[in-house]
Order: sequence, then C-alpha cells, then structure tokens
Amino acid sequence: MKAILVSFLTALITLPALAARPVEGKFIAHEWGTFTSVQGADGVQLEWNSLVASDLPPFVYNLSRIPVNVRSNNLVFLLTKPNLRARQRMETPVIYLYSDRERTVDVVVDFPQGQITEWYPQLHADSFKTPGRVHQMKWNDVTLLPRATHAELEAKLPTHPNPSHYFPAREANADFLRRTPAPGEKPEIESLLFYRGVGQFPAPLTVTMRESSRALRLGNSGKEPLGNLFVLEVKRDGGAAFSFIDRIEPGATRDVSLPCSRSVQPTSDVAKHLGTSMRAALVREGLFEAEAAAMVKTWRDSWFAEPGVRVLYTLPREWTDRTLPLRLDPKPMEIVRVMVGRAEVITSAMESAVLAQFKRFIGSPADGRAAIARETRDMGLGRFLEPTVLRLKGRVPDQQFNTLGFTFLAMTANAR
Repeated sequence: MKAILVSFLTALITLPALAARPVEGKFIAHEWGTFTSVQGADGVQLEWNSLVASDLPPFVYNLSRIPVNVRSNNLVFLLTKPNLRARQRMETPVIYLYSDRERTVDVVVDFPQGQITEWYPQLHADSFKTPGRVHQMKWNDVTLLPRATHAELEAKLPTHPNPSHYFPAREANADFLRRTPAPGEKPEIESLLFYRGVGQFPAPLTVTMRESSRALRLGNSGKEPLGNLFVLEVKRDGGAAFSFIDRIEPGATRDVSLPCSRSVQPTSDVAKHLGTSMRAALVREGLFEAEAAAMVKTWRDSWFAEPGVRVLYTLPREWTDRTLPLRLDPKPMEIVRVMVGRAEVITSAMESAVLAQFKRFIGSPADGRAAIARETRDMGLGRFLEPTVLRLKGRVPDQQFNTLGFTFLAMTANAR
C-alpha cells in the first residue's frame, strides 16, 4: 500500500511537467546570436565594458526600463548598468518562430552564468523576481500570427530613423508575434524575440600570438569540436585578408599565419567573399538562407570592417544549450540554434601602439592631449580600446596610470 501511495504522489508531482500543450501542424523555432570575447596576445580573456554606447532603437527595453511594479527590488540595475564589465558580450540573439496557424506560445530563456541587459518585447514580471539580476527571460502568452494571413502587421512593427544593428534581423521574414506586456497595456508586435546580455564565463576558443610572430595559435578548451573558423585581419591603412579552418577538436590546437602583404585585398572585396562564405556556413548549421543573410547583414560592419585581428567561428549546439537553455511550450517540431563566437585579439603590436600614445599623453601639456586622443581614436580600436589600455597597467608608473588612465580613455572616446 505504501509503495502504491508513493507512486501515486510521484505521478501527481510529475504531471505538470508532462502537461505541455501538444503541437499541431507546422511550428518551428530558429535562433542565432553572437558571443564576443576580447583576448590579449597571451590568450587571457579580458573583462571589458561592452555597454559604452548603444546601437539599439529606443523602444528596446534595458536595465533602466524594467516594469514599475518590480523596480523597487532592482534599483541596483539603475546604478550598475554603465559599468557592467564582463568577459563575454552576448550580442543580439534573436528567436524566429514559424507557424502554419495562429497559436499561443510560452518562451523561456535561461542565462545562469550571465545577466540580461536588453530585450524586446517586454518580459513577464517573473523575469525580474531575483533582485539585481535578470538571468531568466519569460515571454508568456505570445500569440503567433502567420505572415501569410497577417501581412498588414508589417506596417505596425516599431521603428526608428537612426541606423541600428536591430532592424536587419527582421529580413528573415519570420511570422509575426504579439505580446501584451501587462493587462490594459498596448500589445507589442514584432517578427522576432530579441535579447542581449553579458557573462563572466570564458569562451571555448583561446587565441595566442607570440610577440615577434605573425602566427596565431587557436586552442579548443571546450567539450565539443569548434567549426567554421574564419581568421580575419582588417588593416588600419586599408585592406584585409582571411583564412579558413574547418574544425578544431576538443583539447587540440591549430596554427595559422596572418596573411602577408601580398595576400591583402580591398576590404570591400574581402567582406563580400567572407560574407558569402559565412552565410554558407550558417546554412550548413541549420539556418534558413534568409536567416543567415540577416545575421551577416546585421554584423557585417563590425565583423568585416572594423580594423583588427579576430576569429569568427560557430559554437557547438551542446555548448549553446548548456550556456543558454531554451524552452518553448508547446515544443516546436524543429529547434535550430546557431551561435557565432567572436574572439577579438589585442595583438602585441596593438598594445605597443596604444602604450606609445598613452606615454605621449602623459608627457604632454594639458592643451596638447586632445590631439593625441584624436590620433588614438583614429587607430580604430573602438570599444576594444578600454581593455587594451587597462592591460597597460604595470607598464607605466601606477600613479600616472591611476591619475591619467581614465582621462585618456574618456578624451579618446569623446574626441572630435
């Protein structure tokens, strides 16, 4: 009798987990996104402030725009957002949903090792129940509206006149979705679920470079193979070149030389060729053609045009599922998740060039520092200048660094 009672109680406990809504007809989910790390030539993955400037339209929610009814428990968001320094920037994951009929879906994304920083549409209030942190996103009662029968909703998507990395993602032409943030509020219409975040965990790819060498060593510290590795150098004075490695097994390393001057081609030509190659790789990983094209278009200015040395590669699906668990109810008949890792390499030559500028800055009178800041800005390091400068601590006297290091960064960021 006791055994029967235990079995009965167990069934009652597990029943809700088995009660997911059955899926009928066609329903699939596809997702892509980017994880960016900044690495020194010694392979150390650096902390950096990836939120120094926003490239998103103002309707996107962020840590300063959480629901009023939960804000009192999350004041720390308002105080810390500009200073979220982390080793990983999770950039623009988007989830596309396709359905042959109108249906209601619940979507949950966990980010246990990180913090969500931006999202759209608005999340359910349960997403903010942990004070000071958003590490789980819940979009409850999302209504899917097939594009074939709701073409008029295209005109109702939120927009903004300024350029943004947000809008090209819509060109995948997924079905529309509608979510009402709270009772009595206006429904929000989109064709994707959007989010971003930061995390302190290391990327599975480690890149090292000897000071006197033009060769990179790529090491896979993860549990699964890494694939579709594109090693790209975009030169400050124009021109670019890239190499391709198909696969690196767990625990293995591969050496690749940066291209010699004879291999450098116009940056626009390399971007076109590399864009075609990356779209093909993303399709091989499971994305639709339009989705792969939307992803490449979203990030082509950052991936292919910013001066520097970087490695782009596809992350294993198992890594994504561990790092960013995704649940949908009802469960789609197909779920595809394709994440691209980006390792931005701060080479020894870059560090030396920035160090020389910083020493000039320290030794110059106050009225001469603006010109040095402009020259440093024109080096093209952009948001990766800060981690490069912070790496210089110890290579100049502490007092000078503590006094002028952040002045140097601020003047460079605001140089005209």
